[in-house]
Amino acid sequence: MSRLPNTLYRAADVRELDRIAIQEFGIPGIELMNRAGTALFDELCSRWPAAGRVAVVCGAGNNAGDGYVVARLAKEKGFEVTLLALLDPAELRGDAKTAWGAAQAAGVTVNEFEAEALADAEVIIDAIFGTGLDRPVAGRWADAVAAINAAGLPVLAVDIPSGLHADSGRVMGVAVRAAATLSFIGLKQGLFTAAGPDYCGLLGYDDLGVPAAALARRSPAAQRVDWLNQRARLPPRPRSAHKGLFGHVLVVGGNHGMAGATRMAAEAAARVGSGLTTVATRPEHVAAMAAFRPEVMWHGVSGAAELRRALQRATVVAVGPGLGRDEWARTMLETVLAAGLPLVVDADALNLLAQDPCRNDQWILTPHPGEAARLLQTDSGAINEDRFAAVAQLGQRYGGTVVLKGAGTLIGDERGALALCSGGNPGMASGGMGDVLTGVIAGLAAQGLALTQAATAGVALHAAAADKLALSGERGMLAGDLMSVLRGLVN
Repeated sequence: MSRLPNTLYRAADVRELDRIAIQEFGIPGIELMNRAGTALFDELCSRWPAAGRVAVVCGAGNNAGDGYVVARLAKEKGFEVTLLALLDPAELRGDAKTAWGAAQAAGVTVNEFEAEALADAEVIIDAIFGTGLDRPVAGRWADAVAAINAAGLPVLAVDIPSGLHADSGRVMGVAVRAAATLSFIGLKQGLFTAAGPDYCGLLGYDDLGVPAAALARRSPAAQRVDWLNQRARLPPRPRSAHKGLFGHVLVVGGNHGMAGATRMAAEAAARVGSGLTTVATRPEHVAAMAAFRPEVMWHGVSGAAELRRALQRATVVAVGPGLGRDEWARTMLETVLAAGLPLVVDADALNLLAQDPCRNDQWILTPHPGEAARLLQTDSGAINEDRFAAVAQLGQRYGGTVVLKGAGTLIGDERGALALCSGGNPGMASGGMGDVLTGVIAGLAAQGLALTQAATAGVALHAAAADKLALSGERGMLAGDLMSVLRGLVN
């Protein structure tokens, strides 16, 4: 598969690109539909070369039209084609109706959808709904989606799995679980976050020959980022380099029983290149942690005065790992906020912030959906309903840069620009991963990256390290396993 583009669009923007291609660049709509069907047929043959029986399930609109094209092409190439329609094709209009007529002329028989007919196929083509879906899937449409999922066959989705919201990635009641999805003209942002990655399977892309000049007519809604396109933010170091050039990260946290969180954040900052790294934590943790990681400076702090001394040397502060929510934690956070330094705010620092909100343009907030819900006084379900909207709301309320963690982590800045990290894997669902991310971002910020750059590159680097570890399996991945991999990736 060719590398996916880095531009992501909302459904309305892709429809506008489609209109521009047809009306302003003179590409007939039926030509785009035929190109889509051809790309789908090629994808079918490439992914399942031994398949000879295909079921194409068509709904309404242009998505169905693409399905009729691929059915015609498969029939012409000698496939056994079962075409199952959820809408009487006589009700189709425009290009989709033309595509149906061409399929009929090629000998394709259209049958009313019956779940039992799927059993004769080796691969299913999902051409039910496209990007225009804006209400829950119900009735016989939902029954058809459920039957496809129950068939136990690989599914190739046309543009987007039916039932998946193109903008948010949420499931509209029920959605097709595809083995692969081929997206056209512009990648839809919902494919990469919330439920999108679970439902789209392996993702492919085809621009259908739409000229770059046409695609440039609409600004993308977000930029897709990974470590490959962020690596250049860390150029080789000069031979005359010394530790003073690469900043000083101060990690504040580690309440009773939670020293390990600060240790992971601190080591992550050091592993990605922070010149100096200090931890301010409960005094009783210092001896054990210093013995375990002597390269980090460990300071026991019982109150504000001791923390202020540590803050005087810091370039950037990471506050929150293992912080807790008691009076000591509140004192630590209040003292950090008063220092006026660039901040990375995570974990219990976010929970305390939710109780006493304030705004700061010099911080990076790194909530998971639960913490984001508390910051916005809602619930995690509402956050996951539209993660893009949640990032925007967090930025408006709290300022600075926001990293909303989860599948398809989002990074939003004060200007409203959005980035989405397409890396990462389920192995990262283990304790301490967020602490490592906090340290990675702080370590990059200490080396001179602007806060949004540090957040974006840090998220991508963290995901890339986990993806490298996942090559040997996802289960059992520990946050500490990332350390040596992080060091390799930044060099």
